[in-house]
This record gives sequence, structure tokens and C-alpha cells, in this order.
Amino acid sequence: MKKIGFIGLGNMGLPMSRNLLLANFTVYGMDLSKEAEMSFHQAGGTIGLPVEKMVELCDVILTSLPSSNAVEKVFLGEKGLVNLAEPGILLIDTSTVTPELNHRIEKAARHKGVDFLAAPVSGGVIGAKNRTLTFMVGGAKSAFDKAMPVFNAMGENIFHVNENIDSGTNTKLINNLLIGFYTAGVSEALHLAKHSNLDLDRLFEMLNVSYGQSRIYERNYKSFIADDHFEPGFSLKLLLKDLGFALDLAKKNNVELPVSKILFDLYEEAEKSGYGEKDMSVLYKKISGQTTTFS
Repeated sequence: MKKIGFIGLGNMGLPMSRNLLLANFTVYGMDLSKEAEMSFHQAGGTIGLPVEKMVELCDVILTSLPSSNAVEKVFLGEKGLVNLAEPGILLIDTSTVTPELNHRIEKAARHKGVDFLAAPVSGGVIGAKNRTLTFMVGGAKSAFDKAMPVFNAMGENIFHVNENIDSGTNTKLINNLLIGFYTAGVSEALHLAKHSNLDLDRLFEMLNVSYGQSRIYERNYKSFIADDHFEPGFSLKLLLKDLGFALDLAKKNNVELPVSKILFDLYEEAEKSGYGEKDMSVLYKKISGQTTTFS
């Protein structure tokens, strides 16, 4: 298994594909952005291969895409991966999409005799660059075992959740629901601290060795809020998307999540106010009433 296709060379896909190159895989990349393709090419990847040829040449094709619509088109379109694929190839989607779409892709792939794994990731751009991503994988164990060398080249914590195709996605949605809570909590806590005349650096030093510590507090404060710099590692609009998927999952399972609904409204308001393209930590600026003028 040496030839890999990678569709989606964005904030996550580009560093993930670079790590595959560093692991001595031959990687063929594709993206709508020519600038992203050129960055991938400069890292040693091959570009310019149409999907039809990629499916012929590659043992594995991975996708890292920003929306369910994009994933549906790439996998299930008339010239999509599933329609073009032949038995023996392994298709892996690392995007966060709806569980229903996972099932539709799996059903279509099974009809073609093609293996498919839904393998969303956690760890953000930093994790993608540092090869420390967590993969939460749903699908056949035999396909998962086949994919392990690929996952190991991109991540540090690789989990086969179970053979239900949506199990990794459901795990990721619960993970991001918690991220939404933590990010809002950090934002409100720091807003209160600022108005209580506390030094935020000293506060972090103390809370980081107390029960108020969390990885999201460390991430959001040290990498974004402290420097008043909010270029996205994981954008607020993407977190909002995943919170919506989590609420849909709760509705499907007849589970009431009253606080999560309030949380969704908070992020939705922030997105409508112009914060959506910035990192999720920018919620602090929204809660503290700061303007959308960014450095």
C-alpha cells in the first residue's frame, strides 16, 4: 500500500498529506484551490491527476472536506469516487459530516464491492502538522486494519470505535459538543476575570494547575486570546456546523439537550455577527463585546 490519493488540501488536508509524504507514500493530491495544490506539490506531492486516473492508480483515497455537500459530491456524484471505484480500493473520509451521509456512502460503496471508512479526526491544524491527530474510525475492522499504516503516518491516537459506519462520526460529534461547552466556558470565565481586574496570564498560570484546567482553555488562551490573534485553527462556523449535527443526532435518538440548544444559539449569533471565519476561540471577543476588527 504505497500509492495514496488525497482530495481536499485545506487547513487540515495539506499537513496530513505532507505527513504521508514524509512516511514515504506516493501521494496524489487534488483541491479546488490551485494555491493549495502548488503548496502540496512543493512538498513533494503529485498534482494534476484526474479522479478517474487517481482511482486507477491508488490503493487508498482519503478526503478532508469542509461540508457534507462537498463530501456527497466527491463520493456520490456522477463522476464521484464510489461510481468510479473498483473492488480492492479503500476509500476513507476524514471529514465531519452527518451520520446519515456516512450510511449512504457505505451503502453505495458496498454495492460496488468497495471498502469505506468514516474516520473523522480531532486535534486541529496543530495536530495535523505535528502528526498527533486522534482518528475515530467507524467501519469494517478488516478495512481498519488495512488502513493502519496510513493512519499511523498522520496521527498518534487511532481508535476503531466499532463496525457501525457512523460510530466514529457520533464520537466526533460528542467530542465537539464538549469543545463547544469548553470554549464558551473559557470565554465567559475570562470575560469575568477581566472585569474583576485579574491578570489573565497569572490566572492561566494558577488555573492550569487547578481543576479549572482544560486542554481547550490552554489552546484557546495561549494560542489565540493572549495574542489577540484569531486566524483559524478550527473556525467558529465549523464548530457551529458540528453542534448542529450533534443536536440532529440527539433529536434522532429522542434525547433532550436543553443546554446544548442554548449553546447552539450562542454560536449561531456569533456567526451571524461576523465571527464565523475566525477561530472558535473568538467567541471570547463576542462575549466580551469587542468589535469584529481583527489583527
